[in-house]
Formats: sequence, C-alpha cells, structure tokens
Amino acid sequence: MTAELVVLLVVVVTALAFDFTNGFHDTGNAMATSIATGALRPKTAVALSASLNLVGAFLSVEVAATVAKGVVNLGTVGGEDLLLIVFAGLVGGIIWNLATWLLGLPSSSSHALFGGLIGAAIASIGMSGVEWGGVLGKVVIPALLAPVVAALVATAGTKLVYRITSTVPEGTKEHGFRVGQIGSASLVSLAHGTNDAQKTMGVIFLALVAHGSITADDEMPFWVKLSCAVAIALGTYLGGWRIIRTLGKGLVEIAAPQGMAAESSSAAIILTSSHLGLPLSTTHVATGSILGTGLGRKGAEVRWGIAGRMAVAWLITLPSAAFVGAVCWFLAHIIGGLAGVLVVFAALILLAVFMYLRSRMQPVHSGNVNAEWEPGAEHPATTAVPSPAGSEISESPRPTTTNH
Repeated sequence: MTAELVVLLVVVVTALAFDFTNGFHDTGNAMATSIATGALRPKTAVALSASLNLVGAFLSVEVAATVAKGVVNLGTVGGEDLLLIVFAGLVGGIIWNLATWLLGLPSSSSHALFGGLIGAAIASIGMSGVEWGGVLGKVVIPALLAPVVAALVATAGTKLVYRITSTVPEGTKEHGFRVGQIGSASLVSLAHGTNDAQKTMGVIFLALVAHGSITADDEMPFWVKLSCAVAIALGTYLGGWRIIRTLGKGLVEIAAPQGMAAESSSAAIILTSSHLGLPLSTTHVATGSILGTGLGRKGAEVRWGIAGRMAVAWLITLPSAAFVGAVCWFLAHIIGGLAGVLVVFAALILLAVFMYLRSRMQPVHSGNVNAEWEPGAEHPATTAVPSPAGSEISESPRPTTTNH
C-alpha cells in the first residue's frame, strides 16, 4: 500500500467523520420543534430523521457537484497537494462543528466545511486557489438571504395558520398540528439529506480526483453516495441534544401550529435550493423559520439574546474554520508527507475526545432536552419524571437551577 493511498483513506475517513458530525449537529433543524411541542418523543424523532436523511441523500447530486467543482480551483492544484487541502479543510470543519455543538450553538456545518477548504486552499496556493465566483454566488449570497427569506415565509405562514384556525378549540388545534408536524418534520429531514449529505460526497469526489482514481467529469461513484448517506444518518440518530435544546426551547416558546409553520417553510426552501444546486445552510433556514414563527404569533416570546449569539456564530464560522483549515495545512505541510497527515489526524482525535469529555460535565440528553428554559439553564441538570397524561413525550424533565 503506497503512502498516497493511505493519505486518501485517511481523507475519506475524515470526510465521513465530518458527515457524522454534520448529522448530529443538524438534527435539531428538522426535529427541534416537534420535540419541543411534544409531537414526537425525542428518541423517536431522531430515529425518524435519521431514516429520512438516509433516503434523501440518494435523491440528487446537484449540491455535490457544486462542492466538488465550485470551491477549490481545480485548474491550479492536483495530486497530493489537493489531497492535503481537502484533508485540512475537513479537519477545520469538524473542529468548528464540535466546538459549536459543545456550546449548543446551531451554526452552519456547510460554512464550516467551505471555510476549512477555503483556508487550506489559500494557505497552499494563495487566493487563486479558490473559485471566488462560486463561493460568492453559491455560498455567501445564499447565506445572507436564507435566514431572512425563511423568517419572512414562516412569519406569514404562522399568521395565516392562526387566522384560519382562530375559531378552533385550543386543544383540538394543538392535537391536529402535532399530527401535522410529524409530516412536516419528516419533509425537513428528507430535504436535509438531499442537501447536506451531498456536501461530503463532493469532498470525497475531490479527493478521488486528486488521487487520480476518477476524473473531474466522471459520475459520482455509488459507494460514495452510500457511505455518506449512512454516516449522516448515524450522526442524526445519535441526536445533537444540545443544539436541539437551543432551537426547541431557547429561541422561541413554540406551540404546535408554529412548529408546523416553521418546518413547512424550512422544507420548501431547502428542497428548492437542492434542486438549484445551492449548498444552502439548513441551520440558517431552520433558525430563520423558527424565529419567524415567534414574530408571526401575537404575544410569543422571542429571546433576542440567544438569536444574537447565533448571528455572531454565523458571522465568524467561515473565517474561523478557514483559520483552522490553514493552520492544519501548515502543520501537515511542515512535517511533510504521510507523517504530517497522521499528526494532524491524531490531533483531531485528541480534540474530539476532549470536547466530548467536557460535554459530559453538563450533559444534555433525551431525558432533559425539553426542560424549561431559564437564564443560565442552557445545559440543565434534570431528573426524568413521568409524562403528563396525553403527552407524546415519555420523559418530561423537571428543571433545576444550575450555577456556571
């Protein structure tokens, strides 16, 4: 086995690891509102979302083509140099995903990936190594428009929903929309698979082109589709409970009609972007939709402090991931060859283990994800208690005050 083949295998494994983190990082985009309103039990929700992510990954490859050919300038780099860029970019994306997950911030996995690739490409070959037209038109502009459009659509949808159902008894309304949420949340999960799993497909495609296994004009290999679909589904099933809690309980106090409006808006926008080949951030869309439901319901509480933290995370995602990607490239390049790649890979594993152990100090899980949101209770210490009569959720946690 040659050193170049080992590097390719490490890159593919790292890409699938990123896909896995993308899955648990973004589960809340589809299921946070359904879990918060009691439409679905937490573990049922993540299992359903994982299954539909798996299916959605096979529906289209338009987004994969954008990632494979629209970020790194393939005319300026190839071979081992391109493999190293892809590897360093993936490490940058993974580290940012894990850091924001630890903080419970629903930042964009897509932008973490693109940022990592951009930083590594600039570090390697300069500004000419990036397809700036593709980055601006298919990453930056959609990132600015997505949350605004989603918020406007969800605001209008929420107002319309409450107007149409104004004469319906509250209990009947809640029950009906909880049932409807199962369908709308499922559609978001399907849409997420068509958009996010393909980003990793595009990265692996880049690595295969760099290795010479395929050419830039070849079709996406089936094994790449299958492995990426399985990786994102497994990550989704793990459940990113910290981010689910922020989206479901921290941003807006959500009722079932709002939840269905948010999910329907998100699904429509994500599916449209996938059809057009736009690697849209599902996090931006879902968060914008949830925020819109708070604006569309009279008297709803919107926690603008939490929204502000999210906005800051969004703004710094691309440059932060780019910085990490550049640092990883420099480290691997200075050491050189297979040894450099393995050192960076080992550092990634150590950082991942550290962040996981840190998260266990203030655990968020299916049993306490729905604890009432209180100041300083982003990561609640809770005890599971029997669910109230009629609730779909099997564990209804009792919140306690925590000091940080």
